[in-house]
Amino acid sequence: MVMAQCLFKALKSRADAPAITLTAPMVTAGLAYRMPEIDEIIETPFEHGRLQIADRWRIGRSLRGHHFDQAIILPGSLKAALLPFFAKAAVRTGYRGEPRWGLVNDPRTRPSTKRDPMAARFVQLAFADSAATVSSYPYPHLSSHPQNVREVFQRIGRDVPSAPVIALCPGAEFGPAKRWPQAHFASVADHFLEQGWQVWLLGGKGDQAVAGDIVRSSSDPEHCVNLTGKTSIGDAIDLLAHARAAVSNDSGLMHVAAATGTPVVGIFGSSSERHTPPLGPLTETISQTLDCRPCFARECPLGHTQCLKTLEPARVITALSRLLEQTTH
Repeated sequence: MVMAQCLFKALKSRADAPAITLTAPMVTAGLAYRMPEIDEIIETPFEHGRLQIADRWRIGRSLRGHHFDQAIILPGSLKAALLPFFAKAAVRTGYRGEPRWGLVNDPRTRPSTKRDPMAARFVQLAFADSAATVSSYPYPHLSSHPQNVREVFQRIGRDVPSAPVIALCPGAEFGPAKRWPQAHFASVADHFLEQGWQVWLLGGKGDQAVAGDIVRSSSDPEHCVNLTGKTSIGDAIDLLAHARAAVSNDSGLMHVAAATGTPVVGIFGSSSERHTPPLGPLTETISQTLDCRPCFARECPLGHTQCLKTLEPARVITALSRLLEQTTH
């Protein structure tokens, strides 16, 4: 969703800048409320992996009164193309993926490898099929509500610190081949705790256990705040915007952090820093050069996850130091 904002910005920069209606599942629609390019947001009840054709028919039919000139379909699945078809959008643009003949009437050829930025693929759909390949595009930028940070901390019975904050995002819903070892996150936490910073851990409910382990193994648990599973997506945006810096696995929160303008170091294991890098002026990616990566697997096919285990915390700390130096000039 964050990378899709590059497309929304490209659409709004055209001479014929269109009004944009976005349909998205509730789990990600919260991000769209922080994107000024979106004119209308329709939250859908669709669940991952379920066809729910009756719901798609009902919602699509209700949208026919919009008389959409074009629908741009970002997922490559058949079910994602049903809603625009039922809504009778005149032009239905999307990449060739699952069989969608007739559902997508402006099909595009998707690059065969993951060596190009995903965001560039999205932006390409803003232009005619004959247009030149996109080489540059605007970065995402999510609006933040600074006053909400105090409200979040009031809910958990704590005060917002006056000390600088580093946000750590140790989760990755995709799978363990994207998760940097928790001991490495704890080492980064200790480095900044020794400098007088506070550490915030962010993520979903599924990240609570690993975040708790990081807090307990840190040198100063009192100044580590485990916020995993306690925040909405809007809260996460505001907390990451407040942080002085962030370290994250290749996950949704990495992209959110970068889109707030906070300096971010993204850690890449099985995935590719060329395909889904954090997008922003104050971002760096860290990875290992190994013959077996990127493999794009959820779990290490070789069973060792050396691409993450051998990626030392010192490299992340050095990269963050470079980014923080840029913020002081």
